[in-house]
Amino acid sequence: MKTYRIAVLPGDGIGPEVIAQALRVLEAVGERFSLRFAFETLPIGAAAVAVANNPLPPETRAAVVKSDAVLLGAVGDPSLDNAPRELRPETGLLALRKLLNVYANLRPVAVHPALAGCSPLKPERLRGVDVLVVRELTGGLYYGEPRGRNGTSAVNTLVYSAAEIERVAQVAFEAARGGGRRRLVTSVDKANVLEVSQLWREVVTRVARDYPEVRLEHCYVDTAAMRLVSDPATFDVVLTENMFGDILSDEAAVLAGSLGLLPSASLGSGPGLFEPVHGSAPPLAGRDVANPIGAIATVALLLRHGLKQPEAAAAVDEAVAAALDAGARTQDLALRGEAAIGTAEMGGRVAELIVAEALEGLS
Repeated sequence: MKTYRIAVLPGDGIGPEVIAQALRVLEAVGERFSLRFAFETLPIGAAAVAVANNPLPPETRAAVVKSDAVLLGAVGDPSLDNAPRELRPETGLLALRKLLNVYANLRPVAVHPALAGCSPLKPERLRGVDVLVVRELTGGLYYGEPRGRNGTSAVNTLVYSAAEIERVAQVAFEAARGGGRRRLVTSVDKANVLEVSQLWREVVTRVARDYPEVRLEHCYVDTAAMRLVSDPATFDVVLTENMFGDILSDEAAVLAGSLGLLPSASLGSGPGLFEPVHGSAPPLAGRDVANPIGAIATVALLLRHGLKQPEAAAAVDEAVAAALDAGARTQDLALRGEAAIGTAEMGGRVAELIVAEALEGLS
């Protein structure tokens, strides 16, 4: 039996708490499906600065590239907001993405019927919402050179090559023609203003010719932002560059009702990087109130995309849905009059449902 090596980077703030529940669920999956995991816990972000004065220490670098998948909690600590750039937690995250060459970030956003009341949008606007944001992750303004500050001026460089655009576009089109999707790619850019976006549009149009069964539409980023809250069900797969994707995927999270619900997968040519989309939320840390569902749903993506275990991934998704159907609510999801449970209890309920299904199958 193969042992899957998982590099576990709990990170900062609520990261260690939600990752503990994600691992609890992963262990339940191992029990149910006879999968064997070897976990190696490593520092990143502010936690790594505290122990190694480096947001991505050499030991972490060495371990992640040898793993089958990387499970990340969250990075960020306000105490380092004014630290030199090389010591900021976010610098460690950007370096990790570059090290793993994970160029395509997948962020699925679907609205669970039991949670329609948690979203600020009216329930009728949420019917049929099932969006997959495919964000380019290793190019654009976040990585472009030159960059920096000089007195009262600053510069960041937006640059993309045709090859960078082509490879992430292929991921989006492959996803759009996969099972359960509606075979529509909406490519988001700002081609009326930016030359980079004009190249983006040309390359995506060229890639689309290889996928005649998938419909392509182009959309300016400002229009896309409006459509996400006015008519989100019209989207299927949204393809966009790094900064636009960062903003739009967080906006899309509002549809589901809470950032705490949403997972992400960052894929490339090597080990995938899997993390919930929420931040480190320092005010919630250590209080057993953070929602672990985003981290648990991330485990499903890790199983599906990282380890090629679709049946196990589906079991995690089904257990999360069953827990929500049964009324399990963390603080961020509980409506007036509803009881809230803690981080550990939510993780425990999902894990128990996975094991219970296994026991039921044996009876």
